[in-house]
Formats: sequence, structure tokens, C-alpha cells
Amino acid sequence: MYNMKIMVFKIKKLFIPTCICLFTLFLLIFSNANLSSAKNGLALWANSVVPSLLPFFIATELLGYTNVISILGKLLNKFMRPIFNVPGEGAFPFIMGIVSGYPMGAKIVSNFKAQGICTNEEAERLLAFTNNSGPLFIIGTVGIGLFKDTNTGILLFITHILACLTVGFLFRWWKSRKKRTALLQKSNNNIPTKVSLSNLGEVIANSIMSAINTIFLIGGFIVLFSVIISILENSKVLDMLTNFISPLFNILGIPLNYADGILTGMLELTNGVCNIANIPNKSISTNIIICAFLLGFGGISIALQILSITSKEKISIKPYLIGKLLQGTFAAFYTYIFLNTFWFLNLDL
Repeated sequence: MYNMKIMVFKIKKLFIPTCICLFTLFLLIFSNANLSSAKNGLALWANSVVPSLLPFFIATELLGYTNVISILGKLLNKFMRPIFNVPGEGAFPFIMGIVSGYPMGAKIVSNFKAQGICTNEEAERLLAFTNNSGPLFIIGTVGIGLFKDTNTGILLFITHILACLTVGFLFRWWKSRKKRTALLQKSNNNIPTKVSLSNLGEVIANSIMSAINTIFLIGGFIVLFSVIISILENSKVLDMLTNFISPLFNILGIPLNYADGILTGMLELTNGVCNIANIPNKSISTNIIICAFLLGFGGISIALQILSITSKEKISIKPYLIGKLLQGTFAAFYTYIFLNTFWFLNLDL
């Protein structure tokens, strides 16, 4: 028994270094395909992510230098506290997370923890439901761009928001039995200076730099996971995973040709929804429902982005992962209900 524990410990210790070594090796073996995938990921980031998200990121950073957060806290505490068990200021990451998209909600929550606006438990609750895909991506890219239908994009956005609100309500009981821990001592290093005419240039410069750091972080993850997906496809690992989960698909009644798209989407969201939307099927509602799940879940790529932001404040990633899995499930369920209730939303032939 003791030897078994030692062996398990050694395997855990060597797992990540082994994966990195294999990744480096496969970069060389499949260099041509990987180069093409990296270029595609970079083009996706430069042409879609940067122009659509960078202005929102800058605007969000600028708002942090105003008294908007404290005003929201006072106005909305009577709603946020009883419904979600978080302070009224929690409305700010929720709203900006919806408007800006991933990973702005997590960035604001991390800032709140650093500034002593919320406790660790409240930060975990906020993390579970304030990180969402934005309307530009869901309605513009997925609805209009992929499904060629504005109503589908609006439907996916509505069910996305309903699902995250459901998760937020359920997470009001997350660690609720624990006594509310004392807030962090606010320091001058954590609290942003309020904007005025005298420091406007400095505030704008700081906001731009912070936004650029976030946007480059997203770009790096998009390129990295584009290459990882390419390696999994060329090494036939994706095919093996498809065969492994095929019994589950049979139980759920999901056609097996969706497996690659779902697995890809659980790794990296954009590539996954693109694959699912392009699968030819007379029952297009299946494609829409699966995309709703992927949009709610977000993918491992985004989860690692969130982890890179929140780990500095020692906020657990566990509630985020549970919350996103629940959100994907609720989003798919709500989408199914809407498609079968309102005939004009159903695009099935």
C-alpha cells in the first residue's frame, strides 16, 4: 500500500513535465500542420478578438478609476445579497463580464479581492457566474456568422444569460455555512486612483497597458490551443477519444459525427462552435443546442486563462469549473425548451 502511494505520487509529479516534453516533440513531428494552425489561431485573434474586445477592455479598466463601482454597490446590494449572496458591487463584474466577454469578469473579481471589496468566499461565488461570452461573439460570430440567422444568435445569448443567472442563484449557498471572513485591509497599492483632469493621461495609459496585457494573454491561449488541437488531430488521439466516448453519445442520442466538434469545443471554444455549426444536419436544432452547451462551458482554454488571472489572489478555480459545467447544461436545456416552444426559432428542415 505504501509503495502504491509512492508510485501515484511520482506519476503525478512527472505528469505535467511529460506532457510538456511530448508537446515539444509533437511540435517538431507535425511542424507543417502546427504552423498552419498557429497562423489560423493568430489570424482569428487579430481579426476577431482584438477589434471586438480591446475597446471594451480599455473601457472597463477606465471605469475602475471612477466611482461607478461604489454607486452600483449601494444601489444593487438589496438585490445581489439576497439573490446571489454577494455584495452589491458584484453587479459590476456580472454586467461587464456579459458586455465584454471572457475573461473580464474574472479580472474584475480578482481586482475586487485585492482591493478588499469582497471576501474569498464571495469572490468564488462571483467567479462561478460572472464570466460569460459576450453578445458580439454569440450574436455576431455564432448567430449571424456561423448559423446565418440573427434569431439564433439572440436565442443563444438569452439562454446563456438565463443559465448564468441560474448558476449564480445556486451558488449563493457555496460555503454559506462559513462565517463571513474579514475583508482584506485596503491599501494604496490595491485601490486605483480616481480619475481627474490632472491624471487623465496616466489613467488612460495604465488602462491601455492593462487591456493590452489581457488581450495578449487571450491571443497566446488561442494560438496554443489551436496547435494542441492540431496535434491531437494529426496524432489520431482525437479519434481515439471519440471512440472511447461513443457509448455515452449513443445513450444521449447524439450522432457520433458531433464528437470531434464537442471535444474540440471543450478544449477551445471558438474552434468547437465553428466545427459544430458547420456539420450538415436537417435537424439543425441539435447543432444549436450543442453550441449552447459549449458557449456555457467555455472550454479548458478559457478556464486556464481564468486560472492565470485568479491564482495571484489565491481564488480557487473549483467553483468556476463546477459553475461552467452547470451553465453549459442549463444553457442547452433552456435552448431545447425555447426551440420546442416557439416555432419561429426552429430552423429544422
